[in-house]
Amino acid sequence: MNSLAADQLFADPRVAQAKRLVLDALADHQRTITTVRPPVTECQATYQQTIEQFNQVRGGDLFYRYLGSGIGNGALVELADGSVKYDMVTGIGVHVLGHSHPALVEAALDAAIRNTVMQGNLQQNTESLALSQMLLEAANRNGAVLDHCFLTTSGAMANENGLKLVFQHKHPANRVLAFDRCFMGRTLALAQITDRPGYRTGLPHTLNVDYVPFFDYTQPKRSTDRAVRTLVRHLECHPGRHAAMCFELVQGEGGYYPGDRGFFVALMEVLTDRGVAVFIDEVQTFGRTTELFAFQHYGLDQYVDLVTIGKLSQVCATLYRARYKPKPGLISQTFTGATASILAAQTIVPTLVEGGHFGPNGRNMQIQRRFADRLDAIAARRPGGLSGPYGIGGMIAFTPFDGRPDKVKRFVSALFDAGVIAFVAGTEPLRVRLLVPVGAITDTDIDAVCTIIEQTLVDTAATIEESTPCS
Repeated sequence: MNSLAADQLFADPRVAQAKRLVLDALADHQRTITTVRPPVTECQATYQQTIEQFNQVRGGDLFYRYLGSGIGNGALVELADGSVKYDMVTGIGVHVLGHSHPALVEAALDAAIRNTVMQGNLQQNTESLALSQMLLEAANRNGAVLDHCFLTTSGAMANENGLKLVFQHKHPANRVLAFDRCFMGRTLALAQITDRPGYRTGLPHTLNVDYVPFFDYTQPKRSTDRAVRTLVRHLECHPGRHAAMCFELVQGEGGYYPGDRGFFVALMEVLTDRGVAVFIDEVQTFGRTTELFAFQHYGLDQYVDLVTIGKLSQVCATLYRARYKPKPGLISQTFTGATASILAAQTIVPTLVEGGHFGPNGRNMQIQRRFADRLDAIAARRPGGLSGPYGIGGMIAFTPFDGRPDKVKRFVSALFDAGVIAFVAGTEPLRVRLLVPVGAITDTDIDAVCTIIEQTLVDTAATIEESTPCS
């Protein structure tokens, strides 16, 4: 026989029939999940006990009392207490197609009949090559020159691998540059770059990091000039010692503040002239702007030396120019991705590209504009309730009240109870961030979410007023 046994298995009509049965069953049960609903009374005691057990086992409390039941319907997710909520944070950006998306369920079923659960550096299947080629082709379509792609299991590992590549290439350079308020991860090395001292309390010093102020949308020219002066001062203070500058093109943990092309170009021209690598961290921005890659959105293709992706891609990756190709052994991993994650990525990327998500008027920007319009209307009706800016594409943010942490945390907790899951970002002010499931959310969902946001603002403001001591 000429065909492989695997090809015969994947084409077996019994497999196709089994997938149809599973997908039909899923669709039937998803029809019961159509709107927000409160917990089921009979489930609440057991659910609370389960939450407490989980808190004990993991050694710390969950941010939310959230344990999923295992099913959802687009932007809606069912919890194990029987409640249904709008998921507007999506695992901090992971579930871009929402919950129980049939195409992802089918990809997982295809993965289940593959020979291995995990693929790794020593043994990978053909789908790892197909995904790597897909990512490189997409990254280079506007003129970038990224030659290699290394898959990995997390955004942190993608960033770690990128750092190792630039340090080996630039040895003995031992410094990196990053933006104020940046977030790059929580490993020993990445916690040193992440501009949150509290995230590295008790950790040993690992890297020398010099910070550059990020773009200020209220003062475009002044903030650009200030950043360039700071960058040049760092480079002149430590000549030849910087291996790379790490760029978040939209600050994630910093508060969902987009940058500006002129700002980035001004910095990248200096870096390129000095031989310092331009390292773009797209673990959060990938797939959420007007282009698949945010560096394409900003027209930075000619400058990028390395780019990392993650979150919505399920399996993560470091893409890099040929000159950063490592010596053997530098970035070898047991696991480079789960088979289900790899097949999911091969489903998600084409779904976004072919589904009209990109371009100035693509679905990503339509979602952002609808949220911004609704939030602006709320701000007009509720003075002091919330304010922008409102992020970009699938990264939505707003500031409730005056952005004081105690008020914002009270608000997001009340929002969760009301049926919308969000998260926080930024400092002074603390902001609410939404990483919406752009591949699943409808305009009706957006309107419903904003209605809940407005009512929760009103309710939270009342509780804050009641708890404020009289002067």
